[in-house]
Amino acid sequence: MEKKGIIREVLEWIAVIVVAVVISLSVNTFLIVNATVPSSSMETTIMAHDRIIGNRLTYRFKDPARGDIIIFKNPDDESVLYIKRLIGLPGDVVEVYDNTVFINGEALDEPYLNVETLGEFGPYYVPDGAYFMMGDNRNDSADSRYWNNTFLYRDGIVGKAVFRYWPKFSKLK
Repeated sequence: MEKKGIIREVLEWIAVIVVAVVISLSVNTFLIVNATVPSSSMETTIMAHDRIIGNRLTYRFKDPARGDIIIFKNPDDESVLYIKRLIGLPGDVVEVYDNTVFINGEALDEPYLNVETLGEFGPYYVPDGAYFMMGDNRNDSADSRYWNNTFLYRDGIVGKAVFRYWPKFSKLK
C-alpha cells in the first residue's frame, strides 16, 4: 500500500473515532444520565450497585409526578447523585405516622413498598418549586426527612430514572 493510502486510512479512522466520541459525549450530556445506586435506600425496587439510565429530557416537557423515580443532585452535596421516589409535590403537606405516609391528610397508596415506614415525621410543608423525596427502603434511606436542605428544588433534578441495565435489564416503575 502506498504511503498516501496509509495516511488517508489512518486519518479516516481518526475521524470516525472523533465523531463517535463527540456523539457519545453529546448523548450523555444532553439526553441521558448514567447513574449507579450507591446504597440500599431504594430496595427492593432498585438494589445497591444497580446501574440506571435516566432521561434528561422528561422534565423539560412535563412536571415531575408523585411516584416518579428521579435522579438528582443531593441537596446537601450537589457533587453526589441520588435516586429516590418523589413523594411530595409543591404545596403538599407530608407527614409520617402510624407506619404510613400521609399527603394532605390522606394515606398515600404505595404498592412498591415491602416495609412499613417506621417513626413519626413532619409535617413538612413543600414549598413552590420543590419536592419531598423518599427512598423505597424507608427505614434505611437518607432522604428529605434527614437532609439539612429538606427539599429537592427543580434545578437539582437531573432526569427521570427509566431502566436498570446492570446486573439485569428491567424497566423501572
